[in-house]
Amino acid sequence: MLTSLSLTNFKAWKSIDRMRLAPITALFGTNSSGKSSVLQYLLMLKQTADSADRSVVLHLGDDKTPVNLGTVSDVSHAHADKMELSIGLEWTLAKPLDLKDPDTQNTSLVKSDRMSFASRVVVNGGGKLVVPGMEYGLGGTTFALARLEAKDAYQLSTNLDGFAFRRADGRRWPIPGPIKFYGFADEVRTYHQNAGFLSELELAFERLLRNVFYLGPLRDSPKREYTWAGGDPADMGRRGEYAVAAILAARERGEKISRGAGKKRYSLEQYVAHWLKELKLIDEFRVEEIKKGTNLYRVHVRRSPGSSEVLITDVGFGVSQVLPVLVLCYYAPEGSTILFEQPEIHLHPSVQRGLADVFIDAMKVRKVQIIVESHSEDFLRRLQRRVAEAQEIDEKKAAIYFCDIEDGEGKLTELQLDTYGNFLQWPKDFFGDPMGDIAAMQAAVMKRRGIPEE
Repeated sequence: MLTSLSLTNFKAWKSIDRMRLAPITALFGTNSSGKSSVLQYLLMLKQTADSADRSVVLHLGDDKTPVNLGTVSDVSHAHADKMELSIGLEWTLAKPLDLKDPDTQNTSLVKSDRMSFASRVVVNGGGKLVVPGMEYGLGGTTFALARLEAKDAYQLSTNLDGFAFRRADGRRWPIPGPIKFYGFADEVRTYHQNAGFLSELELAFERLLRNVFYLGPLRDSPKREYTWAGGDPADMGRRGEYAVAAILAARERGEKISRGAGKKRYSLEQYVAHWLKELKLIDEFRVEEIKKGTNLYRVHVRRSPGSSEVLITDVGFGVSQVLPVLVLCYYAPEGSTILFEQPEIHLHPSVQRGLADVFIDAMKVRKVQIIVESHSEDFLRRLQRRVAEAQEIDEKKAAIYFCDIEDGEGKLTELQLDTYGNFLQWPKDFFGDPMGDIAAMQAAVMKRRGIPEE
């Protein structure tokens, strides 16, 4: 799970220093305040790691990637032509990573479940992106690759006591720079006798980014028929277009979701049906092939007990909009990080409140981390209530942020929750000025009734 995020000079943000990330992290703020940029930053790192092009330092995106950020100038803070972006992440592993001593293979150099990564990306004189240095951390031990001053070569180093990287005999060629923004070049391992374990750090970082999933704010309209030929979608797609395919793939694999000791295990389809009913959207939900062997499926729903069964296209739009949110929460691998952008769009306030319960349950049952960008006060109030009830979530498992722009720079404020779900501070215009509207309405009523103001 991601535990902190740092960056400099990315879009609206001149700097974010170790932003705390909790199992449920929520970003609020006005439009164009930098909320989405935090998600885009993580997606940029993910799509770079996913890219087959090892020569690209940062994959800013295209029409096939989760996010398309344009040019270097577009992503640089204040649209600077010369990017100087710093990258920083900290996270915990499901189980400790044990780096073995290359010389003995049976003793540990370092073992920990806490990892970190930091790097810098700049534009060189030729207009290309280069990485002057990067550093992996495991526990308190660091392994770094840094460019030597005035040389087109890099040096490998570590702060591990009693250990030093040894150059292989006859291999005194300069060490090349990183692959992408995070990878050690193959020469780093071949030029050293005892650097092979560095691959394990890279793999752990790639695994972290591979398990980042995203669902955008604009989701597909419901269809009368869905095609599925047996594929296993990696995610829901940016618009949730693979939600039905994911349900069918999970059904084909016979997967069951554990809800805890002594509780009945649900299939993904049953879990989705449970939440749709719990959110009071529909009473029954099922996916069925039109005719065996056609690979064409329909989503059947029943609005209420005793009502006629209809297709998903014949009920309120909210069902199709919340469906990929529910599916992704329970389809993503355990321990994943899921990014939601305005999941509350087109949903009734009562359903928006219910989303907080969905996310809390997914955090508990699937051990997923949710990072959500939202405008929903109803979602936030339910989250506060659950913290106050102290049953499923406490204040340490939630991180709430208010994003704002001051003097052209993004400003990030963490809103501290106490043990009763109350905020210790409340930013001005957090959700606009509702009390101002109420006072203005009362003044207008008094004026129309001819009541003089005091």
